[in-house]
Amino acid sequence: MIRVVLVDDQALMRAGFRALLEAEDGIEVVGEAADGERGVALVRECVPDVALIDVQMPVMTGIEATRRIAADPRLSGVRVVILTNYGLDEYVFDALRAGASGFLLKDTEPADLLHGIEIVARGDSLLSPSVTSRLIGEFVSRPPDRATAPGLENLTRREREVTALAARGLTNEEIATHMVISPFTAKTHVSRAMTKLGARDRAQLVVFAYESGLVAARNAAP
Repeated sequence: MIRVVLVDDQALMRAGFRALLEAEDGIEVVGEAADGERGVALVRECVPDVALIDVQMPVMTGIEATRRIAADPRLSGVRVVILTNYGLDEYVFDALRAGASGFLLKDTEPADLLHGIEIVARGDSLLSPSVTSRLIGEFVSRPPDRATAPGLENLTRREREVTALAARGLTNEEIATHMVISPFTAKTHVSRAMTKLGARDRAQLVVFAYESGLVAARNAAP
């Protein structure tokens, strides 16, 4: 059973998401909140598998709520998915940097919402290759800031390579093909890189790769 918390200031939106999720076998909505501050408190109380959080709310934004959830060791297993009306905007990248595992448009198809929750609940990031490419082009064209992304020196050559490939949007299977290794070995390298960098999930590897300069912002070359 995937336990979900809903955090959105629009009551109608929360009701719609709740009705959709609770109609699905294997998903349970364990609570909902109308602002970021209450949302953080609710997540700490319920410790769900997934928190669906609106990016713009009163009292506390979804980005700050995400940051506080990600910083709490007791909530290390909680995956945050940011809900937005506007697609890929500056808020989305800020949310990923804060610790979100991905994002969904509020008008996404019901099947895509349910699939997205399942993806995030099992520890993967909700970032498709196309989304990753747009992140590169639109939001990471700033100079690398190695001061904000320590840990690069702790990665082996192989771990740097898989981190760069993951940041380009490749799956473990695609990384394995590119590097001529088994998918299991690729997954092991990715997991070790995440552990060394303190990354919650694959989305954090994307942020690290660009902020550290491991991947060039404009051409996405490792």
